[in-house]
Formats: sequence, structure tokens, C-alpha cells
Amino acid sequence: MSLTDTHVARDYAEAVFRRGREPLPPANFEPNWADQPSRHKVYREVTRVPLPRADGVRLGPPRTAAATPGTAWDLGGLAALLRLSYGVLDRRLRVDWNHDAHNRMHFPQTAWGRGTASGGGMYPLEVYLVTAGRDGLLPGVYHYSTAHHALDRLATGNAVDRVGAALLDHPAAADTDDYLLVSVRFWKNSFKYNSFCYHVVTQDLGALLGSWELIAAGLDWSWQRLLWFDDRAMDDVLGLDTDEESVLAVVPLPRGGAGPAHSGPVRAAGSALTAPRSPAAVAPRTPRRPCFERSTTLLRFELVDRVHGASLVRTEPRPAPPRLADPEPARNPVELPEPVGDDRTGADLTELLRRRHSAFGSFAGAALSLADTATVLAAAAGATRYASDVTDPASPLTGLHLVANRVDALPAGAYHYRPGAHRLEPVVRQPVAAFLQRCYFLQNYNLAEVGAVLAISAPLDPLLAHYGNRALRLVNSEVGSVAQTVYLTTTALGIGCGAVLGVDNIAMNELLGLDGTDRRTFLFLLLGSTPDRSADVTLSLT
Repeated sequence: MSLTDTHVARDYAEAVFRRGREPLPPANFEPNWADQPSRHKVYREVTRVPLPRADGVRLGPPRTAAATPGTAWDLGGLAALLRLSYGVLDRRLRVDWNHDAHNRMHFPQTAWGRGTASGGGMYPLEVYLVTAGRDGLLPGVYHYSTAHHALDRLATGNAVDRVGAALLDHPAAADTDDYLLVSVRFWKNSFKYNSFCYHVVTQDLGALLGSWELIAAGLDWSWQRLLWFDDRAMDDVLGLDTDEESVLAVVPLPRGGAGPAHSGPVRAAGSALTAPRSPAAVAPRTPRRPCFERSTTLLRFELVDRVHGASLVRTEPRPAPPRLADPEPARNPVELPEPVGDDRTGADLTELLRRRHSAFGSFAGAALSLADTATVLAAAAGATRYASDVTDPASPLTGLHLVANRVDALPAGAYHYRPGAHRLEPVVRQPVAAFLQRCYFLQNYNLAEVGAVLAISAPLDPLLAHYGNRALRLVNSEVGSVAQTVYLTTTALGIGCGAVLGVDNIAMNELLGLDGTDRRTFLFLLLGSTPDRSADVTLSLT
């Protein structure tokens, strides 16, 4: 299947956007909850390396220049990055509007909180470390076991050059000895979302990368995401079957400004390893390792297989970042106040990641302040300015729009946000509460109670023409990063947030003035005040 045969991704995306009116196949699909997969991938017959505990990390200034030297990575920092972003942090019992809330009281159906948002709470991503050896780790390929906060050693030997080769001559391969690889195990999501899976998991990817970039800034690590590589060659490094689990992103770990980090024995705090780093032969192809599978029946979905297969890169040259046209300025813009100061948003990042959660119908109906709304918009725009091999921080793939329902000093209606000028440009001013409620086809939120809806859009056709079918993955990775940053910003501000996909995209495009253009809405973030008191129980796992 050709990367440039873009009707595959376009047809899939349009079917996703229309699913509120024309359901995605297969018809009448119902998840088999009794046979659902485990939320954790657990390898059998491997050596498991315990990681140090995750110490506190504070918010740091964002890095958009990946080449700027920072601090070299170490095992303690890596442990913090992994646990705070994707490890299990606590058990949560909440009374909310989710239809399965009453089940969470029973231990087998417990909700385990993590720092990064995930569509439906499925957590389908897996994280791998490919290292030449550091901080007592032998050269080899490792898997991060979220169930144990440990590294599973899948293979020994130096596989770093194989990752570099699969990166298709990207300069980062000459500047690092270690990589993090993020994959998606499709069944962990598709068992619930069937054909909708690909759209959800690629946004999950962006949410995780967004968490990593914030944590890396707090650790003073230089950071960039690499999204263009030979997929099957990269999957081979990890011993994966590309149709079942596939790498979606690669992140080079920083050597630091002083060059290669260490060449002798190092004992990491909390680690049982004391092995020195030593020269190693290049690792052979990583064998497929047996892992635990809870489900007795695994299903495949044609649309997911088709769009994933069409997005795979072989040896196609890496495209330069596109330059996208900005919408024409509108009349009568609304000038926004400056974002609120560090006294409210400069909190301990560890605490923000622990406290982050979806509002799930708990909006109280009170108005948002214009200052808080402006702060969320500025933070969302900042999340698009990441370092990447195929995008330019100065020309993001996505745009931001606001549907104001209850915002102080802002008439109800639809607006386009222009980040450079930090202002809202009106599209239409009219009451929107009833419209929002009609647009939402699930039952876990009352949209008439939200203060505002932040919509994320992208010009689908120009991006498909530029990137081929890979465009859908690239756009959704940026969308997910915006969502995660908004979650953490609203947590710091003390207001509620809920990311939703169960919205009539066609109707929202019409309200936002996007119908008849090449832009489509990809995700919606509900914003609003929440009650000071709630029936929550959080049991921290420290």
C-alpha cells in the first residue's frame, strides 16, 4: 500500500468525523468486557531491572531547539520520566457521570491513575529503551513494565546503530547512544473502540510525548521527537509484529553538553545493578519474546489495518516542514489578558501529573474568568512549539478555536485564537449551550454546564499532500500534546477539563466557520469550573 495514495487516510479521517451521523463499521459492535486485555504488557522469561523511585520534577522553560546542550540523561531522571508520565500513580474512586463508575468500587475493575491522559483509559502505548549501556544498564533492548516500574531486558548487545539506520540518516543518530521508542499495541484499544482505534491511539501518542517534553524541560534535557523512519525496520529492533504492535515515535536521549556521559561503573540509587559499561557486539535481530495476554480472542479491524499499513514509511525521504497559510485576520478582535503568573502555574510538575484527571460531568455551570481562559489558550499554543524532525515550531500543524458558553467579559459564540497576537477573533456571537448539548452524543457530560470548548483543528488535505498517509499520525500527535498540556494547565489553575471525541464534528465545523475550508476539527477540550467538594478517594502509590 502506497504512502502517497492518500485517499486511504482521507477516507478514514472523514469516516471518523462523520461517525456521529454514520456509524463506523463493524455495525452493532459490542466490546467483550469479560475478555478485555490487560492494561499492562508483561513479558515472560526476562530479567527485570527495578527502577529508582521517581523524585519531584518542577516545570521548566520549554525547549524548542533540540540541539541546545542540556544535562545528560541518567537512570534517576529516566525513572522519573517514565513513572510520572505512564506509570501507575494511584487508585482512584470517583462519583461521576461515567456509566461504569459504580464498577470501580470493585478491585478487578479499579481505575488506576496515571499522569498522561488516554482515550477511554485504555493506555495502549508501550515504551522501550535501546541503549549502548549506561548507569549500570547492559547494552541492549529494554521494555518499561508499567506494572512493576521496572525495565524488562529483552535482548543484550548494542542495537543503537540499528535504530540509527532505521531513522533514515537523521543527524540525531550521530549525537546519541540511547533512544526511547514508543509503540502502540492496537488490541489494547481496539477491543473497545474497534475501527475508531487508530484515531484515538495516535492522539494518545501525542499526549505521552507532551508529558515527556514538560518533564524533560524540568530535568534540563534537550528533547525532540522523531516521527519519520522505516517502520518495519524499527519494529524489528524490538522484535514486534508490525500489524499487532508498531513504533510510532523515537526520542534520542541527551548525552548532555559535556559529551558522552560515562565510561565506568555506576550504581543507580535504588537499582540492583552494578555492571560496568563495556564494549558489546552489535545485537542480532531481537527475538519475539513471549508476553502475557489476558484475552482469549483477539480481533482485527479492517479500517485500522488499512490506515496503519498505508502510513508506513520504507525509504521515502523525510519531508521538510510545511508552511501553512494562516486564516485571514477577522474584524473586531478580542484582546486577551496576559496569562496568569507562576504563582498559579509554576507548580511542582509531579503534583500536577498526579492530580490530573478528566472532569466527567462534574462542571458546576459557573463562568470561567477571561484570565484563566487566556492562560489555557496560551499554554495550548505553546504545546505546538515542540522540536521534531518533520515540523517547524514556528508553523504548527494545528489551529485553536474557542466556543464560549460562560466566560466572563466574553460574549457567547465561536472564536478563532491567533497565538502570535494572543487574541480571539469572532466567527459568530450567539448562545451556544443548547447547540453544544445537541452536538454531544454520549452521556457523561452536560455540555450546557461547561464554560467553554477548546477545539483543535488542522488542514487535512494540504497535510496529506505534503506527508502522504503519515499526516494523520503526525497531526494527531500534535493534537494529543495540546490536550495533555491543557489538562496540566487547568489542573494548576484549579479548573476542570475533559477531552472528548463524541462530538458531531460536522456541526462544530459549521459553527466555527470551517465548513467549505480545508480545516477539520480533531478533538474538543471541555473547560469549566468544578465544585470545591467532590466524592473522590485517591490512594497514592508512593
